[in-house]
Amino acid sequence: MAALALAGDNAAVLNFTDVTVRRGPRVLFSQATFSLFRGEKAGITGENGSGKSTLLALVRGEIQPDAGGFDMPANLQLASVSQDIEATDQRAIEFVLDGDAELREVERLIADAEARDDGARIGTLHARYGGMGGYDARARAAQLMHGLGFDTADETRPIRAFSGGWRVRINVARALMCRSDLLLLDEPTNHLDIDAILWLEGWLRDYRGTLLLIAHDREFLDRVCDRIVNIEQETVRAYRGNYSAFETQRAAELAEQGAMYERQQREIRHMESFVERFRAKATKARQAQSRIKALERMQRIAPAHVASASFAFSFAEPTKLPSPLLVIDEQSVGYGDRALLSDCSLTVLPGDRIALLGRNGAGKSTFMKLLAGVLTATGGTRSEARDLGIGYFAQHHLEQLQSAESPLQNLRRVGAERAARQTEQELRDYLASFGFRGDRVFEPIAPFSGGEKARLMLALVSYQQPNLLLLDEPTNHLDLEMRQALAVALQDYSGAVVLVSHDRHLLNSVADQLFLVDAGRVMNFDGDLDDYASWAAGGRAGAAQTLTLASAVPPPNVEASAGGADRRQRRREEAAQRAALAPLRATVSRVERELEALVAQRSTVEQKLTEPELFQPEQKAQLKELLQTQHGLSKEIARVEAAWLEAQELLEAAEQAQS
Repeated sequence: MAALALAGDNAAVLNFTDVTVRRGPRVLFSQATFSLFRGEKAGITGENGSGKSTLLALVRGEIQPDAGGFDMPANLQLASVSQDIEATDQRAIEFVLDGDAELREVERLIADAEARDDGARIGTLHARYGGMGGYDARARAAQLMHGLGFDTADETRPIRAFSGGWRVRINVARALMCRSDLLLLDEPTNHLDIDAILWLEGWLRDYRGTLLLIAHDREFLDRVCDRIVNIEQETVRAYRGNYSAFETQRAAELAEQGAMYERQQREIRHMESFVERFRAKATKARQAQSRIKALERMQRIAPAHVASASFAFSFAEPTKLPSPLLVIDEQSVGYGDRALLSDCSLTVLPGDRIALLGRNGAGKSTFMKLLAGVLTATGGTRSEARDLGIGYFAQHHLEQLQSAESPLQNLRRVGAERAARQTEQELRDYLASFGFRGDRVFEPIAPFSGGEKARLMLALVSYQQPNLLLLDEPTNHLDLEMRQALAVALQDYSGAVVLVSHDRHLLNSVADQLFLVDAGRVMNFDGDLDDYASWAAGGRAGAAQTLTLASAVPPPNVEASAGGADRRQRRREEAAQRAALAPLRATVSRVERELEALVAQRSTVEQKLTEPELFQPEQKAQLKELLQTQHGLSKEIARVEAAWLEAQELLEAAEQAQS
């Protein structure tokens, strides 16, 4: 593992003292003061663009602070994942072995000594080589690669043969190969499946050096980190504990800050009121001036806020919810003449929350394409509801966005029929709920970040009001706040969801049913994510004990733990509750849309009634017609409002009955 060059268990590895870093004229963070000690594992959190990657660049020595000081021991062995890897003919395992620079240097020295036939030097170097684990190095590199999802055959494949995501994994393996004191990882889970993430978690927990990582996976942060370094509002704070502990501490701080802010605002209003009333009176002028100076001196407490509180969205409610939405029975699918999946069966009902598990390459995305109708099945049957509306999100769809168009133009193009009935302001308000505000809605999306494009794609999918959402890795490139907003939106959505994701918090928050894609089959997984982790760790031996075909009844001799049975029963009950509430929620949503349209029509009429020329004698007929229209719309609004109240009361009563 680590070289452990530092002396003492409590030795400081990183020291930041009043560090300020700018990007151009913009301050990313200022007066950052904290230390990390040997063996600590710290996660860096903060909004996109807050300076997380810049902090790692500072540690790597790629940039210098604009103010303040940063230092670390001179003999520190640092390992980091490079962002790019050149497409060469070098074998993958050799590239991974290059991560141990000292090992490679000793190998070079041995080769040089052998070329000079220096027997004494050869013996000394081989002893050093054995002491540093050189004879086990290749096996260690292979173990790292296998843990990250590579097969044995991949070890000898050239780097150029791997796709971008797999090259990232090779880079991670190379960084782990280094016997380091300090390990820097920037979003290492982005291109990993759950199996590889679970393996990496275990490896990092056993790592004896200091870890500094950026991740948008809260479960990963919870299980690996014992410190959180949070960057927010140009301030860096270090917290003890994992991400959940940080959230608890931050919530308490925000509550206290909010109370302080309210007290200060009351004091400011009182002082400003005094100034306004008495600054012109000679007898009170001195007191008024003193209060003006006090206001200028007073430190204004920033309003407390949580980043995610200002970012929330909802998926557009489906106009219809037929049941079942989709049934596939004993279908097979693949590419060319090769069937990747066989005898797939699945019934999707409104309110279903289905997650697909399985290693990369097992066929999860292929199965999603089958559900979406993108791939044609060979054999079996497919039955779609007449009003089935599929919203399909996949990573490759990000590349199909029109780069030269703005978010507003993309929205109008994808949802042309619905967009034609809405004003530009309504479309901008909709995009604002996905984080596109102000002039951002008019800018071409070509330079947008991966996270921004993913948010836009989610907005476009939602805008079409599907009743079946197929989401294939929707969290890639999304930060923690957006992932949480996505989880909340999916919980409230009345349609059905089929989901592929390596974000376990999202899966735990949303999914009621788990299916495993493995060995060419799609099978019901009668357990939870902890059970899946145990299954994955134990290989596929005994899989028959855990898995049953999706169309079959679980065998009666399979006994689950009491906790697992309780969790499964709770998921089934929640799914049934959502299915029961779905029609009521759809009715409320439909009536709300009708009410909004009527109110908009009345507003248009009332705006026309404010035009002065309308009250000229020659406009009497038009005035009368507009007044009648206004009256009719008001009556219709009153009727629809009553219908909305009735539907809302029915929904609330049903929700209370379930609680």
